[in-house]
Amino acid sequence: MRARQLLPAAVVLFALLTFTGCANGSGLRVEGAEPAGTTTTPATASTEGTQGFGKTDRTPAKVTVSLTQVRQTLLADKSLDTYSRTVLSKCLVIERCLSRGATVNVLHSAQPQLVVLIHTIEGFTFGAFLIAVEPAGPRRVWSLKADQLKINASPQGDLVVESEMFGPEDKACCPSVTRVEVYRWNGRQMIKVSSQDQKGD
Repeated sequence: MRARQLLPAAVVLFALLTFTGCANGSGLRVEGAEPAGTTTTPATASTEGTQGFGKTDRTPAKVTVSLTQVRQTLLADKSLDTYSRTVLSKCLVIERCLSRGATVNVLHSAQPQLVVLIHTIEGFTFGAFLIAVEPAGPRRVWSLKADQLKINASPQGDLVVESEMFGPEDKACCPSVTRVEVYRWNGRQMIKVSSQDQKGD
């Protein structure tokens, strides 16, 4: 009689010990739980072409377009200003009148854009173009005429443009004012959202 009472208790104890040995340490098995001492690396999202927009810190992919293609596109553009057209028409060595600037993604698209600077053969920068690369080829999105430009993307994805300006008492050699302008894509065009002049020493 006593043996019959002990048998069920022994079976229950054996089952508890067996299941406890299979648990993950907390007494309860959780599907997908990792054993202690292991770590998983989170998947990294694709970050190409989104630098500076609060999404990632990676540099945008290079824009695969040649300066020769950019020159042809600009010369075919009927709205190109006369001075830029004259410089590009007479410039036989493309790198002497066009140079690559920053790679940006101010359009927030899958393909980044290229800033192209235009300058005289003597190296004086007088303007810039924002070039988008599309299946049909490069396209001018925006342009700006200003002296000695420096253009980069802000962390918010805007274009920050620095240019040199002459103050009323400056000598012809030495502009003393730096103008900082911020341009933003509004879905249709680039618009200026701020402008500030900074007087040098």
